[in-house]
Amino acid sequence: MHLKKSSGLVRIGVFYDGNYFLHVSNYYNYVHTRKRRLSIAGLHEFIRQQVAMDEEVDAQLCRITESHYFRGRVSAQEAAQRGSQLYYERVFDDILMSEGLVTHYFPTKSFHGKREEKNVDVHLALEAYDMAAAGKMDVLVLIASDGDFVPLIRKINALGIRVMLICWDFEFTNDEGQKMITKTSQSLMREVTYPIPMHDLIESRAGTTDPLVMNLFVQEESQHQDRSSSEPTNEEVQEGEILSLKNGYGFIRYPNNNLFFHYTDVENVDFNDLITGDKVIFTVERKNNGQEVAKNVRKVN
Repeated sequence: MHLKKSSGLVRIGVFYDGNYFLHVSNYYNYVHTRKRRLSIAGLHEFIRQQVAMDEEVDAQLCRITESHYFRGRVSAQEAAQRGSQLYYERVFDDILMSEGLVTHYFPTKSFHGKREEKNVDVHLALEAYDMAAAGKMDVLVLIASDGDFVPLIRKINALGIRVMLICWDFEFTNDEGQKMITKTSQSLMREVTYPIPMHDLIESRAGTTDPLVMNLFVQEESQHQDRSSSEPTNEEVQEGEILSLKNGYGFIRYPNNNLFFHYTDVENVDFNDLITGDKVIFTVERKNNGQEVAKNVRKVN
């Protein structure tokens, strides 16, 4: 490939719809055969290389100079009621900070008993446009799928800045028999300069050892490195065994009712490494509706 000569860096700004990114990462971790989460570091290196190819410049001249992560988040009080959620949110914050991402969190709102993000995409669009208008980037990379971002892309295009869209399409049937579909807005795809359907790229290279694709996923040793090594401090530590496992949750045999537990409540191993019959220790908490659930779940070695 003939490379264009450039007198300076190609500055890249990356903007994450955080809820969408988490949804895709959960899909690859719990549903897809890879059973691995997406890697922020691997994704950023992929973006650099992809921008270099599309812009026809040396990859050394392509640098991510801005990266921002936007997501709604429950209050600290509500997170504390969910066992170890605060800990895992902090772990993910550490990952984002280590890769230089600026986090933008906004409180979620309750509508008819359901938690929803409100106006997060508006905040993302405003931040992205302000930075583009200030001349801080040459290529804007959007990790999203929502057609609500079309007006933003049109504004960015008017500034003469190229836009790359990183997106995924997939579908699966959940444990309740419902078909779950994630699909990128076609209007959004048409507006951007460089649409990158990641699902096609990943599946097309499934049988290869392409490091750019392999490094899009967290490697096995990294899946465990941030797990806590401390024992549960609750005095009422219980013992039991795994009765069943589903995509992202499971049940522990416990009299008189088997206890539900979520993957975020597993502490000393990765949820995917658990198998039916494993011995575990855990604490028991009662939800607002009176249901007892298992928290601080740890495999007994």
